[in-house]
Formats: sequence, C-alpha cells, structure tokens
Amino acid sequence: MAGRVEGKVAFITGAARGQGRSHAVRLAQEGADIIAVDACAPVSGSDQIPAATPEDLAETVDLVKGLGRRIIASEVDVRDFDAVRATLDSGVEQLGRLDIVAANAGIGNGGELLHNTSEQDWDIMIGINLSGVWKTVKAAVPHLITGGHGGSIILTSSVGGLKAYANTGHYIAAKHGVIGLMRSFAVELGEHSIRVNAVCPTNVNTPMFMNEGTMKMFRPDLENPTKDDFAPVAQFMHVLPIGWVEPVDISNAVLFLASDESRYVTGLPLTVDAGSTLK
Repeated sequence: MAGRVEGKVAFITGAARGQGRSHAVRLAQEGADIIAVDACAPVSGSDQIPAATPEDLAETVDLVKGLGRRIIASEVDVRDFDAVRATLDSGVEQLGRLDIVAANAGIGNGGELLHNTSEQDWDIMIGINLSGVWKTVKAAVPHLITGGHGGSIILTSSVGGLKAYANTGHYIAAKHGVIGLMRSFAVELGEHSIRVNAVCPTNVNTPMFMNEGTMKMFRPDLENPTKDDFAPVAQFMHVLPIGWVEPVDISNAVLFLASDESRYVTGLPLTVDAGSTLK
C-alpha cells in the first residue's frame, strides 16, 4: 500500500542520522513532508559516540528531497524548548500543518553502576532522553489541537524502558520515564483524536550502538573488541537469532503508528526487540 501518510507533515527530532534519518526517509517514501531537527554537536559525557554533524543533517535533507518531498531542517538541541518551539512554529507555517511527531532524539553515555554515575552524566541523560521528549511534544501539541484533524505522536523509548540492565541505570530511568510520558499524553490528548504511542527498540545498527564504548561494555574481557566479538553476546539478549536490528525495522513500526492503519491504537509500547523482553 503506497502513500500511507500522503499529504501529512511529520516533525522528527534526532533526524541527522541513525533511526531519525531512517524515519524521515521512510515517512517521505509514503508521502509525508518533514520538519527535521538535530543538535549536530557533541554532547558532554557521550564522547565515545561521535556526534552527528551538519553534513549528516544535510544528507538527510538530500535523501528526502530525492523522494520528491519537502523538508525543513534545523540544528536544534531538544533541551532548548524555545528553539524547538520556534523551529516547529516556522516549519508548520511553511508546510501548512502538522500530523505526526516522532520524538526520537536521544543519547547513550556512561557505563557506570547507577550509584557511581556522575551527576553530569545523569543530568545530561535525563535532559535529552526524557525532558527533551517532553519538550518536543509540548511544542507540538498546540499545532495538533488547532489543526483539528487529530494526529499521531510516537516517542522513542527502548526495551530499556520496559526492563532493566546493569551499568546504564540513568538511561533505563529516562526510557522508563518516556513510557510514563506516552501513557499520560495518550490519556490527556485522546479527546482531540491525538494518539500517543512508543516504539521500544532493542539494539539497532546505528552509531549510538555500534561504537567502541558499547562494545567494551558488552565485552569487558577484551581490550579491543570487534563487531564479530560483539555479535554473539548481543545475540544472547534475544529470542530470535540476531544481535541487532536495522533502523528501517524501527521506521516501519513508526510508519504503522503514524498511519491510519493504527487509527485506534494509543497508549501502546510497541516492541521491535527480536524477543528481548521475553528473556
């Protein structure tokens, strides 16, 4: 079925690369125009993960335009509510409407036990992965309500929003919080025909997961673990015989939740986890 979000406009955070870029491309393939933001700058405490760049965001723009869709892209940190709101207001003014919100921007940092996590790492994690999601939705809701045609909000949580893992407690706390945001927004916005759901991915083949710091966290027994060293341990997390999924696997779930195929689905934490939550 082509054109599943034809004529709609989607606001996507963290769109320069990884899952965010994949969401932008997948929704554009199905007819949506895009308002895209990404900080495109290093985040203190996440030095083991190279930051997205303005060039990455420009590539997302080229990919969407190559599909014949419109896109407005800006360098914005989701912790800055005024900048998020101003960018979204401008994008809606130019593109005429807002229908879909994919609050995807997030980071991974740390690797300490929770009681050893620094206050800086905690504050940055909560600021981006939880407060940034709230600020994204907060900026978007007035447009969805005044638009008068409902809408779909999709928050990026994680399997770590449904179960705990050691050495990443601040991430786990933030992603559990995203599930709380999703459920609360779903209850509050339902009267406006605005649906709110969350995607809960397992490991995804993006720079946030495929990096030296994560590999060492999974394989502390090796000084310089490779992707091949990493794969068997990552696969152990799952029921299906894989170590990770691809960004498009998450984007297909986002597309379903954005489309009218899920018109009565709200308050759902949708796992794309290869059975991780069964273990």
